[in-house]
Amino acid sequence: MDITTDRPSADVAVIGLTGELDGSNFEDVIAAGRTARDGGARRIVLDLSGLSYMGSSGLVAIHSIALLLAGKEPTSPEDGWQAIHEVSQSVGDGDPGVILVGPGASVQRVLDRSGMSELFPVHPDRAAALGAATT
Repeated sequence: MDITTDRPSADVAVIGLTGELDGSNFEDVIAAGRTARDGGARRIVLDLSGLSYMGSSGLVAIHSIALLLAGKEPTSPEDGWQAIHEVSQSVGDGDPGVILVGPGASVQRVLDRSGMSELFPVHPDRAAALGAATT
């Protein structure tokens, strides 16, 4: 998987993902989110449009970035599905700080089945997501 980062503004970071997001590389995505947060990002746009596959560990990565933006430490990867089941409680009703962009059909199914598409705003393209991130 390839990870690219962009800073369209001081408080917004875009992390673009290409390839397959799975157990072998999800911690790299969390690290990119941590770096963006430490660099001042308050909102992170995750561009999923280049992903051909996302496993459940991708859900853990998205959740972990939301926790980082909320000033919390991510749960341990060993917690697996337990961490995913607690997403709605830990993200809460407020702004999760993470905006998702352009998931393909297979990635969208993972988001829908897990309930994450209800917790995080999903936009069809970067322009729409960036518009939402700056409002």
